[in-house]
Amino acid sequence: MNLNIKADQQNTYDAIVVGSGISGGWAAKELCEKGLKTIVLERGRNVEHVKDYTTANLAPWEVEHRGWQTNEMKEKHPIQSRCYAFDETTQHFWVNDKENPYNEIKPFNWLRGNHVGGRSLMWGRQVYRWSDIDFEANAKDGHGVDWPIRYKDIAPWYSYVEKFAGVSGQAEGLPQLPDGEFLPPMEMNALEKHVAARIKEKYKDRIMTIGRAAHLTKGLHDRGPCQYRDLCARGCPFTGYFSSNGVTLPAAAKTGNLTLRPYSIVLEVIYDESTQKAKGVRIMDAETKQVMEYYARIIFINASTLGTTAILLNSVSNRFPTGLGNDSDQVGRNLMDHHFGVGAGGSFDGLQDQYVYGRRANGIYIPRFRNISDSTRRKDYVRGFGYQGGASRGRAGQMDGIGAAFKDGQLEPGNWGMWIGAWGEHLPYEDNTVRLNKEKKDVYGLPTLDIDCNFRENEMAMRKDMLESAKEMLEAAGLQNVGGSDDMPPPGHCIHEMGTARMGRDPKTSVLNGFNQVHAVKNVFITDGACMTSSACQNPSITYMALTARAADYAVSELKKNNI
Repeated sequence: MNLNIKADQQNTYDAIVVGSGISGGWAAKELCEKGLKTIVLERGRNVEHVKDYTTANLAPWEVEHRGWQTNEMKEKHPIQSRCYAFDETTQHFWVNDKENPYNEIKPFNWLRGNHVGGRSLMWGRQVYRWSDIDFEANAKDGHGVDWPIRYKDIAPWYSYVEKFAGVSGQAEGLPQLPDGEFLPPMEMNALEKHVAARIKEKYKDRIMTIGRAAHLTKGLHDRGPCQYRDLCARGCPFTGYFSSNGVTLPAAAKTGNLTLRPYSIVLEVIYDESTQKAKGVRIMDAETKQVMEYYARIIFINASTLGTTAILLNSVSNRFPTGLGNDSDQVGRNLMDHHFGVGAGGSFDGLQDQYVYGRRANGIYIPRFRNISDSTRRKDYVRGFGYQGGASRGRAGQMDGIGAAFKDGQLEPGNWGMWIGAWGEHLPYEDNTVRLNKEKKDVYGLPTLDIDCNFRENEMAMRKDMLESAKEMLEAAGLQNVGGSDDMPPPGHCIHEMGTARMGRDPKTSVLNGFNQVHAVKNVFITDGACMTSSACQNPSITYMALTARAADYAVSELKKNNI
């Protein structure tokens, strides 16, 4: 692919894509394959697939601190180091918090990676379709605004992206969790199978299945399969999981229509009042700090929820004095994230003749079972939650010691144990906001973000049920020493932030229409997490992918009709 480092200010393309993460990579692929000369603008450095996964094949003893976090790492990354995927082998994929400040009006962990591929290199890879239970929820219970789409609108696009990305999973026939285009499922281990069987026996309204993951259980399109190393956050040289770097950006480059420009900080979208369209974007080169402009007929903004919000709010003009497309005053409002960090675990004395195979980069899933029918309706909260987790065997030997006896003891497996944790829906509250702070600037002299977001009564009531239901199910499955905990991390920590430029039916109450098109600027599309109208409880990335492919198809169709 062409790395366009010294572009002339007058460079014009058919399409501009801002951001190269999960949704930006899909936008690039779809637009390039449809024949549009497309430039992808990424604010961070380039990361080449395989070549730049510098720690992917290192053994623990080949890493200075055996992979653990050091005090120096925590000093540079006080926020990022709170993430499960941050360690000595992955720190280069996470931002330096000192150089990337933001302002926590209320506690919020903004976990991010500024580089080609974005968080598609470090994501959790869990992919679950939404159903009409999710798309209809706002209209039914009155929170937020109605989604302008339903499951039937996006179902074929789920199938489209699943077939290309590669998703392993087990079909279960559940209305609240539609089945997808699955590769063979990964196998649950002995205790997980036992617990799944007991849950099926004990409950009519819930099941436990293997996680649906963007991991290849068999080769697909010259990729993979997954090697069961569970070192995914370092980058996968086998392309055993989906990432922009390994999958969508190479597909875009193969067309000859892709130009990729790293170190390109998009400052604003340039609005042309004579045409009532955006004519391009203004960027700052992150290395030289030179400001320049790029022009195109279609613009996809996929800078991640908060990055996209910053660009929109900073794109002011006579027509849009409070930010591009902000007629509704909804840009920067309705910020959501899933609430999690609550669940239960226990031990199991049996199955001593059973063990595990490899390091499966996946866990189990217990789909939502609350508020999906009259019989599952709760009076204390709306919406619902699902569980992820897994079982494993510990070591029989002590964790400290010395000599041959100590080493021999490490070879003896201990008892089985299992943990399940809940992921819950966060309602779209209008006053959970993101705003520009023009008084506090970053190293580039740009406004920082004030983030004011919290969980509220509905989420707190749900968490009580999350905890008690987890304990109840593990006890019903025959586990011993069952105990629960609720760590209550702040919003942002789940890394599923969404909702600040929502889709909707009415331009007076939303930013985007049913095709992710800005109501008042027809050639601008937003398909990252900012577009979400509600959060459901499922991991959202597969929905971003499907919405992006659908929006790109619509955008090119409208372009050919001269409607944009």
